[in-house]
This record gives sequence, C-alpha cells and structure tokens, in this order.
Amino acid sequence: MSLLEVRDLTKRFGGLVAVDSLSFSVVAGETVSIIGPNGAGKTTVFNLITGFQRATSGEIVFDGMNLVGSRPHKIALAGVGRTFQVVKPLRGLSVFDNILVGAFARTGDREEARRIAEDVIEFTELARLRDALADGLPIGTRKRLELARSLATGPKLILLDEVMSGLNPTESREAIELIKRLRDERGISAVAGVEHVMQVVMSISDRVIVLNHGRKIAEGTPEEVTADREVISAYLGE
Repeated sequence: MSLLEVRDLTKRFGGLVAVDSLSFSVVAGETVSIIGPNGAGKTTVFNLITGFQRATSGEIVFDGMNLVGSRPHKIALAGVGRTFQVVKPLRGLSVFDNILVGAFARTGDREEARRIAEDVIEFTELARLRDALADGLPIGTRKRLELARSLATGPKLILLDEVMSGLNPTESREAIELIKRLRDERGISAVAGVEHVMQVVMSISDRVIVLNHGRKIAEGTPEEVTADREVISAYLGE
C-alpha cells in the first residue's frame, strides 16, 4: 500500500500551468527523486503536498488522509516533513536548540523533547556542534541542521528540496549517505527534488520521476530514466 498518492495534481497561476496533471506514488521506505531543470515544477509540487500552496485540482492522499486544504502544521503533524531550498535556521539559537524546537512539534514534555533532540543530533552527526550558533554555520551544515530539525518532528515521509544545492563534493557524499540511512536505519520514505546532480539521483533513488514544464515525461528506475530518449532530449542533453 502506498504511503503517498498524488493523483492528477494540477496547479495554475493565472495562465501558467506550473504542475500539469501529475500522478505518482511513494511506498513506505522508498526514496523517490523528482528531477527536472529549474522551473520544472519540483518546488511547487512540494509546496502543494505540504500545504504552502493549494492545488487547483487533483488529490494528495498521505497515509489515508486527504491533504488538500490542510494547513502546513497539520500536515507536519500527520507525518510529512520537508526541507527548503533556502535554509532558514533559527539564527539566534544553538544547533541543539534548533532541533529541540522541531521536537516540540511532537510533544509538550521538555524531557521527551530533549530525548528526541539528542537522538536526532547523534543520528545526523551534529553532536560536536551542539552549542554552536546556527547563524555561523556554513551552508552544508545549515542544510544538515534543517534536515535534523525536520527529523525531530517525527516524519514518516520527508521532502528534500534541492538538498544538495551549493554543497561541495565532500558535503554531497555525506548528504547522500545520510539520505540512505534515513531509509535503511529509520525506514523513512523520502522524495528528493534534484536539479542537475545525476550522481545523487543514481546513488539514492529507488525510482525517478522526470518533470518538464510541470508535466511528467518519464518515470522508472534511475537506469531506465537516464536511457529514455525524451529525458535525454528535454533534460540531460545529447
């Protein structure tokens, strides 16, 4: 049974169709990458799933719950986490306290929230920076912190919006390993929006969905998608 079902999802901004009758599913423990050039509609899809924008038409069903029309905090409490393309940590707080804020989405008990935050900070390998202010962190560490803060909310599914953007090769390798561990050690499903980093797509994906101008043009394993002639023409280039 699918954890997430997206059915004929469409989003129009006036005369612009940003997402065009998109359908896909994600099963528990699966990592799916949505790829496509800048402007393909990846972030809009994430915004629709997480309630930051409302669909023009279509259905979004998560774990049996219809998400269309729900507010972002309700969707987060239902078990959908996300990161953002532009990371915005709570700058005046430490790394640990940023994660602790996420944990309070799940519990009002301070000791339980601290237990959750301790677990997450160890899992994401940020413990050595626990007392550092988020404001002074480099971009790669801020992205890892944003993922940690989302994990502290206890998601069953996490949406990763351009999580590799701006990272150097070492940081990218570390992020790939962390995403794999989400699936292998925590059983968390992930949908990753990726622009042009095919190494990432090939490394983390069970399946790949390719968008072009908001429309799905291909879906399959990484090997199937990278051999698809329409994908090569529209996205990868000859």
